[in-house]
Amino acid sequence: MDILNDKIILITGGSGTIGERLVMHILKNNSPKMIRIFSRDETKQLYLEKKLEEFSEKLRFFIGDIRDKERLNRAMEDVNIVFHLAALKHVVACEYNPFEAIKTNVIGLQNMIEISIEKNIEKFVFTSTDKAATPSNTMGVTKLLGEKLVSAANYYKGNAQTIFYSVRFGNVIGSRGSLIPLIENQIKNDLPITITHKDMTRYIMITETALKLILKTLDFAQGGEIFIFKMYAVRIIDLIKVLVKKFSKKYNKVWEKVKINEIGIFAGEKLYEELFSIEESERTYELNNLYIIFPQITEIYQEINLELYPNIKKFDPIKPFNSKDGPFLSEKEIEDFLIKNKII
Repeated sequence: MDILNDKIILITGGSGTIGERLVMHILKNNSPKMIRIFSRDETKQLYLEKKLEEFSEKLRFFIGDIRDKERLNRAMEDVNIVFHLAALKHVVACEYNPFEAIKTNVIGLQNMIEISIEKNIEKFVFTSTDKAATPSNTMGVTKLLGEKLVSAANYYKGNAQTIFYSVRFGNVIGSRGSLIPLIENQIKNDLPITITHKDMTRYIMITETALKLILKTLDFAQGGEIFIFKMYAVRIIDLIKVLVKKFSKKYNKVWEKVKINEIGIFAGEKLYEELFSIEESERTYELNNLYIIFPQITEIYQEINLELYPNIKKFDPIKPFNSKDGPFLSEKEIEDFLIKNKII
């Protein structure tokens, strides 16, 4: 992707699961002038630095917090492109520590937006979540507000040329702290297999899909949009069945022998997820494999040229955009998906 060549790139949360893969992808497929990795975890940074020793001249590691505007200001000096991945992401943790989520996911983001405008950054990509659609928890609310901050920045940026936009992820399968490693550990260690609710459904994606969404949209984002990949929906109970049949020795891969401990929905957790809200569906368009939600602010929307999106069409709200409505992957399709993508 030519847009990344000879550029100084900042990746916040760059030592996390997706951040690390993004760093590696850019280094192996592009010729950036420099990548700055900004995060709070010095241990993860150290491991990543060791892993990428061959690219050391292209990397700089910044320990810092996006709540600290002075530190951010130094890290963003001469930066061309920002990928903003840093956030408090765990629903339960945010539910019990709501203002901490606000300080990172809202105030920290606004710090970044203000510095990006001051320094006339070229493009600013904010990574959000499907939990921002009709949110029922603190994390989702902060991400929805984050999307609105990013969209509105295109209105008040003045003479700055920065293009601000968002991408929404589903559940990134296999990432740190996600369901599959947890269930796999329970099965292998003969622990009770837990599920919060047997009717729970989710949209799933792999890390590579998240990277494609981040990078593909760089080419044609005009400012203020929210981009969402068309994702697979799964019943969580079907996903657990696949994992049991793959990893279980105790039950000889026979699901009927498995005892599931239904522990109840966590604070802030939903039974299902939506790609976008009913209100958003009225201003949503689609490409072959993408949905695009256009901004509510009329002045920003009027600046967008629909002809720059190939084969764009208005989304039909009759079609499903809620994980409880499917269509769902079968158990066989889930297994094939996980094997193909080397998750199991």
